[in-house]
Amino acid sequence: MQRSTSRLLLSPPRTEDLASLFAIYGDPGTNQYNPAGPLTLIDQAETLLEDWIRHWAIHGYGLWAIATRASPDCVIGFGGIGLRKFGEVERLNLGYRLAVTAWGQGYATELSRAALEYGFDELEVPEIFALVRPAHAASIGVLEKIGMQRVEVLDDVPGQAPSLVYKISLPLIGG
Repeated sequence: MQRSTSRLLLSPPRTEDLASLFAIYGDPGTNQYNPAGPLTLIDQAETLLEDWIRHWAIHGYGLWAIATRASPDCVIGFGGIGLRKFGEVERLNLGYRLAVTAWGQGYATELSRAALEYGFDELEVPEIFALVRPAHAASIGVLEKIGMQRVEVLDDVPGQAPSLVYKISLPLIGG
């Protein structure tokens, strides 16, 4: 399901997005807070893309390929909401990764707001989570700007500081 915001075009990922995915997820800059580091093999990107496409096929939603209205054929990142394991618990997770050239322009905030709106209005879920590394100040800023609150930590990377878990709940109407 394609969606758009004032500046972004959000589309389900396609096999044609493989080169963009590998360029973005293989860039050391976009992985400075990722303990696993950048992808090094195109096969890794292929597996990731297949997982995303499968998630869409099974659930009818997932991470989008992100382009700008100004350059609709140029993927600048991937993001949205999808199911993810938080330890033993599966939760609806907001996540994104943008090309370094797209940083600092408010795209992560715009995408995140669209993802929350989609989750609450279309999927009618009661809550959405996000996982962020504690040193990733820019992403923490985005999560807090869109109204998410830190609720716990998750010791998900052996030998490193726990990730921060953020959450936002659907506002209850009435009384």
